[in-house]
Amino acid sequence: MHKFLESYVTGVGYDDLTELGCQARPMAKKIMEIGLAPVEEYYGSEVTLHYPGLYAGQTDLICNHNGMETVVDFKQANRPKKKEWIEDYYLQIAAYAMAHDYVYGSEIKQGVIMVCTPDLYYQEFKVEGPELRRWKHEFLKRLDMFHELQHDEKEKTTPMKAEDFNDGSNEVGDPRSTDQE
Repeated sequence: MHKFLESYVTGVGYDDLTELGCQARPMAKKIMEIGLAPVEEYYGSEVTLHYPGLYAGQTDLICNHNGMETVVDFKQANRPKKKEWIEDYYLQIAAYAMAHDYVYGSEIKQGVIMVCTPDLYYQEFKVEGPELRRWKHEFLKRLDMFHELQHDEKEKTTPMKAEDFNDGSNEVGDPRSTDQE
């Protein structure tokens, strides 16, 4: 589905006649018809983003959606989603928005998550304003917890030194042993 949507946005032809491709094409078309209809301008598809020294990722689309700079994430789902089930998607949107703003000097105003199921049920979840700011804070908290855990794990381990491997013994099994069996 993502490949069909990317080719639509970039204007490059693409087709996939496999069973999976034949299932993904109508889902992508549904997103094109409904989700991408309000897009006034495409800035980038499959955009690699990073916040220097902290994190990196790749978002599906950066565009002008209903007059606002927007991060878009396309999702396939086997069944419809509820807002409370997709918190990780909001965290992802927030991270991408912060990284894009930092690196490109943009002002991402909203995130849009476009979901389609195989039976062509389309859902759209938007996050903007204070809610987007809240998700940015939540992402930063989670990132901070990740870095703390990483630091704690490093603290628990003690790097081995060369002396630990070479204790001076000349026992059987020691590669420096001169005994022949």
